[in-house]
Amino acid sequence: MGRPFGIPVYVSPTWLIVAAFITITYEPVAAGQLPEFSSFVHYSVALLFAVLLYISVLVHELAHCVVAKAYGLPVKRITLYLLGGVSEIEQEPDTPGKEFLISFAGPVASLGLAGVFFGVEQLLQEGTIPQVLLYILWFSNVIVGVFNLLPGLPLDGGRMLRAGVWRLTRNANSGTVAAAWVGRGVAVVVVLYQLVLPLMAGQEPDFTAIVWSMILASFIWMGATQSLRVAKVRSRLPQVRARALARRALPVAADVPLAEALRRAREGGAGALVIVDHEGRPTGIVNEAAVNATPEARRPWITAGSLARSLEPALVLGADLEGESLIDAMRDNPAGEYLLVERGGEIYGVLATADVNRVFTGV
Repeated sequence: MGRPFGIPVYVSPTWLIVAAFITITYEPVAAGQLPEFSSFVHYSVALLFAVLLYISVLVHELAHCVVAKAYGLPVKRITLYLLGGVSEIEQEPDTPGKEFLISFAGPVASLGLAGVFFGVEQLLQEGTIPQVLLYILWFSNVIVGVFNLLPGLPLDGGRMLRAGVWRLTRNANSGTVAAAWVGRGVAVVVVLYQLVLPLMAGQEPDFTAIVWSMILASFIWMGATQSLRVAKVRSRLPQVRARALARRALPVAADVPLAEALRRAREGGAGALVIVDHEGRPTGIVNEAAVNATPEARRPWITAGSLARSLEPALVLGADLEGESLIDAMRDNPAGEYLLVERGGEIYGVLATADVNRVFTGV
């Protein structure tokens, strides 16, 4: 839809669902506030409110992204969808202070818009279309701002809570776990609020309000659960060390029969085959999946080199890599195997993606 501040903005087709829902549900309200106008005007005002509300949501998300970019964090895009908007910031802040300010920027923008709309609305004549629109807009932005300040992931308040726990414990993962569990609690409270409060007042719960609260609670619960899963993954990152996971590599010439290369590997206790040229320089890595897919009867008749992937520069990793740096290097260049080398260029071994994946099995 555009690139404000150089950030691509997309609108999901699911926005049409919520736009239609807002238009239909707000039309009776508009009719009550603007009785002298026709139904066409009432529906038009309701639709305009839906559009302006999502523009307000866009401003909320832009606030996050602008602060993130000011800290040098890359922003991929903003997407407006059924439940609001999401900013895809490609890199986590490296300090709790940055995390807090990036998260806080969104609610501040929403509450700031509410203040502006409220101020302008006070200057307008009551019962006019602009006054009715500005009234519902400042009220809605207050709701958006306050709701996002609730202290649970994936809401902005949850990220702010995460930053606080991170600052106290000096452990970002601990902050994520704490804020995610609070987020699950917030999800439960959101539903109970719409169920219990009316019953305590002797009233019937509103069906529409219950449906929306359940949708919001599901969004919060799933986001919190995903955050817990990410925290578990990050807790295992210290175990991801290239040296510890490396397989011993056996260098073989490309024209060696596969069966013979595998026999040598078994005798030498090697778990991977590296193709080398006549000068001993590595040129490829034999793909384990291709080896396993080759029937034993054919292995004496095909060469090891025929099942090797050419050794591109991106497939050569430092043996000292570990943790997030190692994962990032593998994610940037997906492959089944990587050649690990020492700083001087000597072959250390082969890192298989399958071995790295096993570290995270069950997460």
